[in-house]
Amino acid sequence: MKLIRNAKALILGQLKEVDVLFDETIRRIVPRGTEISGIDEPVEIIDASGKTLLPGLVDVHVHLREPGHAHKETIKTGTKAAAAGGFTTIFAMPNVLPFPSTPEVMKNYQARIENDSLVHTYPYGTITINESGKEIVDYAAMKKLGIEWFSDDGVGVADDEVMKKAMISAKENDVLFACHTEDMKYRRPQASVHESAFAKEHGWIGIPSACEYAQLARDLDLVREIGSRYHACHISAKESVELIAQAKMHGCDVSGEVTAHHLLLEAEDVQGTNWKMNPPLRSHEDRMALIEGLEQGKLDFIASDHAPHTAAEKERPMDQAPFGIVSLETSFVLLYTEFVHKQKRWSLAQLVDWMSATPARRFGLDGIGEIRIGMNADLFLADLDNEYTIHAQQFESMGKNTPFDGMKVHAAICQTFINGQSVWKGNEE
Repeated sequence: MKLIRNAKALILGQLKEVDVLFDETIRRIVPRGTEISGIDEPVEIIDASGKTLLPGLVDVHVHLREPGHAHKETIKTGTKAAAAGGFTTIFAMPNVLPFPSTPEVMKNYQARIENDSLVHTYPYGTITINESGKEIVDYAAMKKLGIEWFSDDGVGVADDEVMKKAMISAKENDVLFACHTEDMKYRRPQASVHESAFAKEHGWIGIPSACEYAQLARDLDLVREIGSRYHACHISAKESVELIAQAKMHGCDVSGEVTAHHLLLEAEDVQGTNWKMNPPLRSHEDRMALIEGLEQGKLDFIASDHAPHTAAEKERPMDQAPFGIVSLETSFVLLYTEFVHKQKRWSLAQLVDWMSATPARRFGLDGIGEIRIGMNADLFLADLDNEYTIHAQQFESMGKNTPFDGMKVHAAICQTFINGQSVWKGNEE
């Protein structure tokens, strides 16, 4: 049993001066300094003066790399990075080796996660066998293992008939697709950044926005026809925002996520391979459409697309380096700094909702996303007045590939709790 004293806690959208008692669940919430009675077991008191207690964050788009690419990240290091970023629940993308495309492989993957994960980790199954885009997975068999979410992240399902067959089966089995849309006929070999005059000036081959939104339009037409549940990953283009908004207006069961880096950076910010991600950073107009789309409910919540790579891989030339950046440890603090502290455009409560309760609801998770009695004690303490500089070499993640190295932020994650147990604690300065 633990008692957090002297923190401000986010309760029903407001910061309240309360003390919070919890074991695996939140047991009591009382005015600050209230004596706790009637407890028959020892209580560990945590003095959180100057800190803010927040519900654990939920990230539905994380690449843990293991198995198959453990030289980039392991389940243990990736989930430690999640805890260091305030995330208590993550969803692991299935582009690992072997691909979790069958119940046998998935069982082994689940066992590995159960053994090594520091936070709640839910694995995706693939939409097609080995993400080949040819043969669909047996969703009914996977659902018996508790797998209700499927993605071929990293590639789009190119064949229209295969995607239609997959969506029909998904509808029959009531599972959710989380789709990376990318029509490769729009992408030239060695393309690395958004197609723009800036890219041409630097000799980089560009990726047009149609590469994302053309396949998204195809998918959403199928959703209208079939009635399946659909989630669009890492939206980057203004056209994609409007396609999702139109699908919602037609009553489709669709949602869309946006990453921290697409909310914060744009094409002309690119300085090298640590700014190379897929989809790429796009124009200022696109970035503003993402921000406004999130605020207007056209997009639904924020995800990280945490994608660790080795330093050697990212030291390759721009057209040869892999796509992706690490972001679990920086997403909340960067977004808080820019949109809550600096611009005062968003409230703390709104940011936390986009990173916690809303993704939890969309992905069918109960008992998390709020601080109230009976909810899971998945929580984190933050110091929202701690100004410091991000140092990638201090990350818990094995990946150091971030464009935000050296950036000053105005928030720090201090301690993270899973089921009432402390799983990560930062260095107190």
